[in-house]
Amino acid sequence: MKSRRDFIRIAAISSATAFVGKILANPTENLKFPKTNFNAPGPMVVSTWEHGIEANRAAWKILSNGGMAIDAVEKGVKVTESDPLITSVGLGGLPDRDGKVTLDACIMDHQSNCGAVAFLENIENPISVARKVMENTPHVMLVGKGAQDFALESGFKKVNLLTENAKKEWEAWKMSSKYKSVINIENHDTIGMLAIDGNGNLAGACTTSGMAYKMHGRVGDSPIIGAGLFVDNEIGAACATGMGEAVIRIAGSSIVVELMRQGHSPQKACEEAVKRIIQKHKNLENLQVGFLAINKSGEVGAFSVYEGFNYAVTSRDIDILKNAKYVKKLVE
Repeated sequence: MKSRRDFIRIAAISSATAFVGKILANPTENLKFPKTNFNAPGPMVVSTWEHGIEANRAAWKILSNGGMAIDAVEKGVKVTESDPLITSVGLGGLPDRDGKVTLDACIMDHQSNCGAVAFLENIENPISVARKVMENTPHVMLVGKGAQDFALESGFKKVNLLTENAKKEWEAWKMSSKYKSVINIENHDTIGMLAIDGNGNLAGACTTSGMAYKMHGRVGDSPIIGAGLFVDNEIGAACATGMGEAVIRIAGSSIVVELMRQGHSPQKACEEAVKRIIQKHKNLENLQVGFLAINKSGEVGAFSVYEGFNYAVTSRDIDILKNAKYVKKLVE
């Protein structure tokens, strides 16, 4: 397991105010520079959980070469989707209680364009299908067989997502589960990724195989714009991980972004959203939810109900894993 190093706070650019003042004093200089470059904090990508480290590095290759945030987040989470050793996302994901691996994903760019797929079977990279929905259809979300048909028509290939390892775990679960889905603190390792590119534009992606051994047909928050992911290029972006039903109940990611709009830092916004989760649920046993957020200045925040949530941060100067602050210890 990779070591968890301390978070390095990003230093603000001290000359930014003077630069903007110069431009305002001489409006003709606006013709020389793209407006989106004013005060851009520089490229950065953040993502949930330890598997976000490798995902970030793939995204960073795009961002560090001047690429767009939307391309970076798609490329980044595809690494996680295609890793058969990760049992909570994509290929190798643990199946539902009927032994079927069903995938959910969504993506959103700086212009509020968004696309999503849910209850998708036999397609390895649902995030890329979600982007096709965003770019090639008038819709935001396709589900089930319709999503699969669209993927196949778009050139994606059918893949058996149930690996031998996942199949063995499912068969062992059936022996002792009495055919009931078990919700536990480790059963929520969705990957959400947020990026800001060199032009200061934001994008986000979220993808998961959902709760292990869920009822066939269950969909959580991950493909739902405003719940699992939300991007507002004027303010910032947020994503969620954990028990999807709890996140949906408060429209979690959109709440985080709206709190940032009201003046809260990303950290404070994530903390307030977690407080709402706690207020809405009388029983918090095993109810893990975490939020991750970034604002236009490149400030990052994260917070969770229980300890154990971590997130990866990558920029020109940073490539680390950080433990999020939390409300409750696992053992009290």
